[in-house]
Amino acid sequence: MREARTTCPYCGVGCGVLASVEEERIVEVQGDPTHPANFGRLCVKGSALHETLGSQGRLTQPRVDGVEVDWETALATVAERLTAVRDRHGSQALAAYLSGQLLTEDYYVANKLFKGFLGTPHLDTNSRLCMASAVAAHKRAFGADAVPCSYEDLEEAELVVLVGSNLAWNHPVLYQRLKVAKQRNPLLRVVVIDPRVTDTCEIADLYLGLKPGSDARLFTGLLAWMAERNRLDRVYLEAHAQGIEEALAAAREQDASVEAIAADCDVDAERLETFFYWFATHLHVVTLFSQGVNQSSSGTDKGNAIINCHLAGGKIGLPGAGPFSITGQPNAMGGREVGGLANQLAAHMDYDTPGARDRVTRFWATERLVPCLPEAPGHKAVALFEAIERGEVQALWIMATNPAVSLPRADRVRAALAKCPLVIVSECMADADLLACADIVLPASSWSEKDGTVTNSERCISRQRGLLPPPGEARHDWWIVCEVARRLGFGEAFDYAHPCEIFDEHARLSGFENGEGPGESPRLFDISGLAGLDRGAYDALAPIQWPVNAAAPHGTARLFTDGRFATPDGRARLLPVRPRPPAQALDAARPLRLNTGRIRDQWHTMTRTGRAPRLMNHRAEPFIEVAPEDAAEWGVEEQALARLTGAGGHYVGRVRVSRGQRRGEVFVPMHWSGHFSGSARMGELLEAHLDPFSGQPESKHGAVSLEPLPLDWEATLLVADDLGVAETTWCDESRYWARIPLADCQRWQLAGDEPGACAGMEKVERDWLAWLEARLPVAPTLWCSDPASGRLRAAGVDERGRLRWWFMSGPPRELPNLAWLAERFGEAARSEGVTAAQRRRLLAGCDDGAANQGPVVCSCHQVGQRAILGAIREGDDSVEALGARLACGTQCGSCIPELKSLIEEEKAHAGAEPTEVTAVA
Repeated sequence: MREARTTCPYCGVGCGVLASVEEERIVEVQGDPTHPANFGRLCVKGSALHETLGSQGRLTQPRVDGVEVDWETALATVAERLTAVRDRHGSQALAAYLSGQLLTEDYYVANKLFKGFLGTPHLDTNSRLCMASAVAAHKRAFGADAVPCSYEDLEEAELVVLVGSNLAWNHPVLYQRLKVAKQRNPLLRVVVIDPRVTDTCEIADLYLGLKPGSDARLFTGLLAWMAERNRLDRVYLEAHAQGIEEALAAAREQDASVEAIAADCDVDAERLETFFYWFATHLHVVTLFSQGVNQSSSGTDKGNAIINCHLAGGKIGLPGAGPFSITGQPNAMGGREVGGLANQLAAHMDYDTPGARDRVTRFWATERLVPCLPEAPGHKAVALFEAIERGEVQALWIMATNPAVSLPRADRVRAALAKCPLVIVSECMADADLLACADIVLPASSWSEKDGTVTNSERCISRQRGLLPPPGEARHDWWIVCEVARRLGFGEAFDYAHPCEIFDEHARLSGFENGEGPGESPRLFDISGLAGLDRGAYDALAPIQWPVNAAAPHGTARLFTDGRFATPDGRARLLPVRPRPPAQALDAARPLRLNTGRIRDQWHTMTRTGRAPRLMNHRAEPFIEVAPEDAAEWGVEEQALARLTGAGGHYVGRVRVSRGQRRGEVFVPMHWSGHFSGSARMGELLEAHLDPFSGQPESKHGAVSLEPLPLDWEATLLVADDLGVAETTWCDESRYWARIPLADCQRWQLAGDEPGACAGMEKVERDWLAWLEARLPVAPTLWCSDPASGRLRAAGVDERGRLRWWFMSGPPRELPNLAWLAERFGEAARSEGVTAAQRRRLLAGCDDGAANQGPVVCSCHQVGQRAILGAIREGDDSVEALGARLACGTQCGSCIPELKSLIEEEKAHAGAEPTEVTAVA
């Protein structure tokens, strides 16, 4: 067995991972205690990385027009068809759509090929959907896309403000660092500003549950409050910034009284003034903001409103001080470094950087090849797909992302892809639903196979090392791009044998003529100190924060410590911000405000996390979170199915009634694609309203209606993985379906009209049994029905005594604990039959005396809600006591807020019997 260091491929924290590899298989992962991002911690997603691996379900062979081909045929076809489109329609008809899941080296060569040698500006990335507004805000204020802070600033701060960030679920390891810092420093205060009461509020000293979209009003109000009470740092402003008077004038255009601001934000005035006072009177303040700020039609202004307050108070460039944008993806920042956005060129140069186009042209030129860089920026993400819809873009290459789920008007995106003459998709998973839109499919490597670098939210560059060979014919993205470039005639410019050579070129470009133009300030992104690394040094590269150059050979933890910025005069800019409401207006037809976001145990469209069954336990189905008052008003019930209707379609999920949800607002997760559910793509609910500066869509402020989903029946079907049944059989017949992977079987939640609409036991039994027999290769072996409820349970056991499927009609709240059944399917996968005693218990779904543990709360140790409630009632009324008894909360810590909630609820309802799960014997 060997141990290898790499990085986690999920959120922007960029945790180091220590992987144990045995016989070409990763058998265990743990946090890397030497990595400065996590110091050995991992969240539940990172801890389950090794469970998401394996060749099963992977793309292993290129396909052209639906036919498997060899690589030579695929690469030649890509080159021929791209050339044909360019010859017929020009370079502007070509485009690429990339992903923060790519490594920096992949990004670099893709940007170089499309912008440099194919000459199209239309290369953008899914980072446009999460971080583009922060990028624009940084550039307007600082002159560069530069995050000034480090994670250690959270530990050095006196006050940490979390805005639009559910840190506990979306960046759990960073949340744990902050939590520990708060325990060590009782004077550290935490403020959470978010429309929803989330698990992050567990460590909050002050919570402001503001109205969605009112962030800018809150922070312009803070700026005016600071000025009114002489809390501006006039010395800092005079020496290092400009624009304060214009910013203040804009802030004062609306009533700047605390009462007026509180009314506009719908928060308590006294609590708001407390926050204003804390911010103004502390110097070491970190404001950490994320998608809740960025995903808005005024996201850039919101970012600048936050930055204005830090500049005005001199709260930047110091330990424990600064505005801190935390990215959503592992390499969103790396993609920005190499020009992965449509308005960039490379190395933090863009189209309006003086001399940048000529500089990049000369750097990329070879003896016989001269790049033909575009003269102006290209289409940003949403505009790109609108251009495809209009027929202006005729060829699109998509890498490692699924815009048909994540973009607004998702069905419209699918329709645009369907009419695009050439769609090339580089993907690692065979079941990605975007593949149905592809003319050419290229099998790509995935985490544990990819070899290169990523840059996390604190500008830290880390190595993601290849630990296993890609399965079948899968290849690295950088290799695929370079091979296509060779067949296009650009081989001389793409003659790389290893990613270290790409990284070296990237590093050299970052320092090339950096700051040498007339009146030009040095570009902050400069890693020229890492140029010239050979393979050994590249492989051994330790995490390091940029800039890395002659002036900072060991990296740079904190920017702007000298008060000098990347603007022509070296001074930061305060921007006048005029708050605007969300662009998606509520009306009688769509009266509820929609919020979207991530959940704790899943990542993006679940192509990886969906392969780890324990990660499906916490939130197994798509859901709609509503306030109790709204549930009553709209006639929806806890755990019942309901339907949202939005701008472009519908979303169906299970209702979760939450007192942490503001009235008049609903929340849905972003993760479910057509592979996991039939009607749960949140992109269908959103209008394509964009921030005018960043082009980022307004994903946090939709407008929807809510209603119960009319149903006659619900059912649960468990099917062995190796049974070989076409899933479309029952999906096409159901008004709602959700697929939930278990260890050796697939769980299907189904709901619809027939056959359950019939009355009386006999007809229910006959119809369901006939339905099962017609759709499953193993006939019903065992069944029973309940005349009182009209319920049926059945199971299929083959001639070898192996459990092949299990069925229950009725809502999922009546399910037994499925862990015991999953074990039976595991035995079947090992060709073992069920025993006579087990066979007698199959329809009950549990062994004699087996406890139903209820919904899983702790994914790391698979601890259910019933077990936790039982322990609390026996006296374990603290997180520590529960951990000692059940181990919950002792690994990644992500479930600790939920454990505390259960403790508080149980104290409030002492002696009440649990009602959240109903076991059926």
